[in-house]
Amino acid sequence: MSRVLRLLAILKTALAYRLDTFFQGDGRPWPLRVLLSLTACLPEPTESRGVRLRKALEDLGPIFVKFGQLLSTRPDLVPADICRELSQLQDNVPPFSPDDFTRIVEKALGNSVNELFLKFDREPLASASVAQVHTALLKDGREVVVKAIRPGIENVIDQDTALLITLARWVEKLSPVGRRLHPVEVARDYRLTIFDELDLKREAANTSTLRRNFKDSPLLYVPEVHWSHTNEKVMTTERIYGIPVTNIEQLTNRNINFKVLAERGVEIFFTQVFDHNFFHADMHPGNIFVDDSTPARPGYMAVDCAIIGSLTDDDRYYLARNLIAIFRRDYRQVAELHVLSGWIPEQTPINEFEAAIRTVCEPIFERPLCEISFAQVLVSLFRTAQRFEMEVQPSLVLLQKTLINIEGLGRQLYPDLDLWATAHPFLEKWLKERFRPRALVERLERHGPEWLEQFPKVPQLLYESLEQIRDLKKTGMKPQDAKATGLRSRWLGAALVGAGFGLAGAQWSAAFAGVPTVPLILTTTGILLLLLR
Repeated sequence: MSRVLRLLAILKTALAYRLDTFFQGDGRPWPLRVLLSLTACLPEPTESRGVRLRKALEDLGPIFVKFGQLLSTRPDLVPADICRELSQLQDNVPPFSPDDFTRIVEKALGNSVNELFLKFDREPLASASVAQVHTALLKDGREVVVKAIRPGIENVIDQDTALLITLARWVEKLSPVGRRLHPVEVARDYRLTIFDELDLKREAANTSTLRRNFKDSPLLYVPEVHWSHTNEKVMTTERIYGIPVTNIEQLTNRNINFKVLAERGVEIFFTQVFDHNFFHADMHPGNIFVDDSTPARPGYMAVDCAIIGSLTDDDRYYLARNLIAIFRRDYRQVAELHVLSGWIPEQTPINEFEAAIRTVCEPIFERPLCEISFAQVLVSLFRTAQRFEMEVQPSLVLLQKTLINIEGLGRQLYPDLDLWATAHPFLEKWLKERFRPRALVERLERHGPEWLEQFPKVPQLLYESLEQIRDLKKTGMKPQDAKATGLRSRWLGAALVGAGFGLAGAQWSAAFAGVPTVPLILTTTGILLLLLR
């Protein structure tokens, strides 16, 4: 019942702000035309469409505010008047009562604000969709900001995300395309993500890690966490002074080099994703400031690390190779990589998929690189891949959202931003570093103990694999029998993995225990050759 009531509340808010007017025009499906015809008797709106949309999102709560924040960063997709209004959602959400904020802090930290701080400002510094921050002074005089979650926000988020999962189930049941997009899995991931945002101790840990990753880097500064005044309900961090990244006038007056600023934003994104595998996934303009101490080489300052993303090693590898192949216009490789990565079925006709990709991408690449949108290329590519039963990779959802934010911000700062000019050399370097001997040694050092632990099991696994293959031969099955071939390939795969463990374990033993490697390598290789006969 609560979900039904929430859905009715959403519809009521949409009608109150006449959001139905956003759907006027031809080409609408007939059910929508019928529904909209019923709103014709409502009073004409007096406010602009941007104001009405912003107010509606504010009234509907944090889930919808975050959606508005994302839209505000895409002036290439959203009309300018709507972008201007939605940009106010970044850090200008109506605050809640200072008395409520004070009570939350005192209850969480177990003392009065007068005892906890030398000075505590009752007026909020900023108010966002999920939390609010106030400034204060620690007892030693250091300036800090204190953050607390909005009271009662858990219930609103619970209702909205539950409704979102319900809608996703409908889509998955009623649409063949929806089933390939895994909307329920994506909605559940989003639910977990936003509930994680309510744990400020988790955010503090993310902040501390991101700060360590960029220690002494001129690209990004992350404020220090004061753990003595931090727990699940309250977080206290160093106060930073920077120019809001959206304050173009102030940045211009400081003679900021916008080209460098935009390019450094791209570099920060790719450094986080590929070098650190730990990226700030909520980089909307309200969370980003500019360090203007060196206007010619400006850096960034980031706050609000509640949402952090990471990828598997395979996803990072195939993503990097895909991006390079796309901008080299090597559509054959793009098609092959989609199959190798498992993003589309392995039985997909490569020639057909390659032709479809070429049809989509060639018109885009006829424009100058500085006019090409990474987001547009990826959206077009994914739409094409959906025709070949591409399944959405939930692990990439946060990455896609972050890339949209970064590109939108970069275009605002420097409209002629050539994102590829910054991304290409970075990706090339990352792929080369991945296969250098030093990188292989580091992987061995990291995973060697686990491999060594598994090494004693290898002989038995290989023996069982040989027995299974022998049993298959006794049944008289022909090699072309699909089922038998599939089983045989799995056993051979197990043998290959076992051989790999043997080699790695031998090298690890030699490095740390003085065991000679040659006999073990020859033994493992002999068994492998026997299996492949």
